[in-house]
Amino acid sequence: MPLSYASSASSPWPPDGPGQWHGPGQWHGPGPDGYVPAVRSPYGGGGPGIPDIPGTPGDTGSVVPLVRWADGVVREAYVPPLVARVTHGSLADLPFENAAADPERRVLSRRTADGGWHDVTARGFAAEVRALAKGLIAEGLAPGDRIAVLARTRYEWTLLDFAAWAAGLVTVPVYPTSSLFQIRWILHDSGAAALVTETAGQAAALGPERDRLPGLRHLWVLDHGHLDRLAERGEASVPDQETDVRRGVLGPGTPATLVYTSGTTGRPKGCVLTHGNFLAEVDNAIELLHPVFRGEDGRGGAARSGAARSEAGRSQAEEPSTLLFLPLSHVFGRMVAVACVRAGVRLGHAPSLAAPDLLADLASFRPTFLLAIPYMLEKIHHTARATAERGGRAAVFDRAAAVARRWGEAVEARRLGTGPGPSRSLRAARACYDPLVYRRLRAALGGRLRHVICGGSPLGRPLAAFFTGAGLEIYEGYGLTETTGAATVTPPHRPRLGTVGWPLPGTGVRIAADGEVLLAGGQVFRGYWDPNAGGVVPATRDGWFATGDIGRLDDEGYLTITGRKKEILITAGGKNVAPAPLENWLRAHPLISQCLVLGDGRPYVAALITLDPEGITHWCRMNGRHPVPPELLTHDPALTAVLQRAVDEANRLVSRPESIRRFTVLPTDFTQSAGHLTPTLKLRRQAVLRDFAHEVEALYGS
Repeated sequence: MPLSYASSASSPWPPDGPGQWHGPGQWHGPGPDGYVPAVRSPYGGGGPGIPDIPGTPGDTGSVVPLVRWADGVVREAYVPPLVARVTHGSLADLPFENAAADPERRVLSRRTADGGWHDVTARGFAAEVRALAKGLIAEGLAPGDRIAVLARTRYEWTLLDFAAWAAGLVTVPVYPTSSLFQIRWILHDSGAAALVTETAGQAAALGPERDRLPGLRHLWVLDHGHLDRLAERGEASVPDQETDVRRGVLGPGTPATLVYTSGTTGRPKGCVLTHGNFLAEVDNAIELLHPVFRGEDGRGGAARSGAARSEAGRSQAEEPSTLLFLPLSHVFGRMVAVACVRAGVRLGHAPSLAAPDLLADLASFRPTFLLAIPYMLEKIHHTARATAERGGRAAVFDRAAAVARRWGEAVEARRLGTGPGPSRSLRAARACYDPLVYRRLRAALGGRLRHVICGGSPLGRPLAAFFTGAGLEIYEGYGLTETTGAATVTPPHRPRLGTVGWPLPGTGVRIAADGEVLLAGGQVFRGYWDPNAGGVVPATRDGWFATGDIGRLDDEGYLTITGRKKEILITAGGKNVAPAPLENWLRAHPLISQCLVLGDGRPYVAALITLDPEGITHWCRMNGRHPVPPELLTHDPALTAVLQRAVDEANRLVSRPESIRRFTVLPTDFTQSAGHLTPTLKLRRQAVLRDFAHEVEALYGS
């Protein structure tokens, strides 16, 4: 039960009123910002003491938000930090702190040519970081210089990050899928002095653009072994003390990285994230998600200070670990990589997202938790069902999936105190289907997987419940580049399926009068990079960042995202329609790849749908038809009937004026190369509407 505040005034950030925490569950004096506690307690009495309210660093047992009501709805939620804000030092110190505390602890694993994994100890990683940092210094890079990285997710990416920080540099990630124009823009706008590419082809493609980038003095290629040569030169010419000096002048307020947003409506903007932003994010995330980062029993890699601690007798099978395959050019993956180094959690990298490669990496690495986006979890579910259907076990899978969803919902109810939990018959059914379905799914993901941190877009309640029932704890979160990753996350043992959880400790969430989500906390960025304005331009007002997303808070502080402010459609009849719920529901269908809902200024809502090639191939095979390319099925009556049923199911989420009246199936998918998707797979709506204007007009023709 959250602590409730009654206040009619808006509040700046951070809340720093006269009230103080005196241990968990005890509040004395007025609330933050002078709010008067309006206590609602399920324990009776209505006094100022509310059980299970956090506020003491290290108290990770029950994290409960403080909420502020206005006009009968929750307008604000805040969770006090679990860890004191860092006041000195930087990310550059982490490898060296770990090495000093537990030099032989394995903190990373590096892929070998034969498909195995070579463990890297804390001592070894710190030595590699120092050597490469000295190499960068030897090349003349000065503190504050920007170094861009254009590569897939691999060990050298994380090594470069920490080496650059140890040399006092600022890293600039670039998506490997970026166009030449986008790469040139990021390099020019950031003023990058150096660029590291993964392949010689990437470097060669940039050759003709070098004349337009006079500030780019260095170009190195990972596949050519240039990092090894840099390290060798550094070891030979730069003393260790130079990196110590450069690390010593860094602080929490020093810029650590310049991350460019993917940009759905225009050129990407560079977000300036500091060392303190990352530390505020990962320190509280590690403490909150202790089952993930410290193991099921709360034991883990490192203390909050970042120093790795050893535990005698602890087997490698118990050790928390993750295989990172999401791009490190995205802040989500980057944040988790930093958290792993901070917590001493073993980290591996998987550069290929091709299913055979990734499954092989998962089988050999055997992670205990993964970072994923909803699209990947949808694919896992659909692939598992398609495999069962090909083996004549579709009915078994469907019954198992139904049981898993019921189990997930029952567990949720028990944890929230609204139900008794799984019944005896449900427990028996789940035990029956575990070896038939759930265990096979977990085995395909390495066999040790227990937790999945999911973000990027809404997962959806049915899918979250399914994976919970299959034995995987889902932690759904929400955040942006501007918030260094997660601003909210599902708290351990307190899931509310279909929401993106509570504020991360140390974070505030506010709902503006128009429904826009505002965020505040130590992880909120300094501002946008603007070289013409002389550096960083602040982007917050009173400490609150306007996200552009529309959402709502329930009475216990759980946040639900309902759409983007700029994407709200207003039909000719004046009805406001949020396209995201309909689009997300339809994209989860195994035959649908992408969906764009439209209707702004139109008499009714309609949709453009693209087909999933793998799903279509499987559908053809299961219906006794010869597989054909999706573009030949756009007007197929049988397929249209299946899609119509999917649209009808989606329409149950909304009122009739908001429902999809007509749809058309496009002969081609939305892709990054065509300019329809960002690198993070978000729709560029205006580009889609422009390129398919004829199809749009046909939806509204007589």
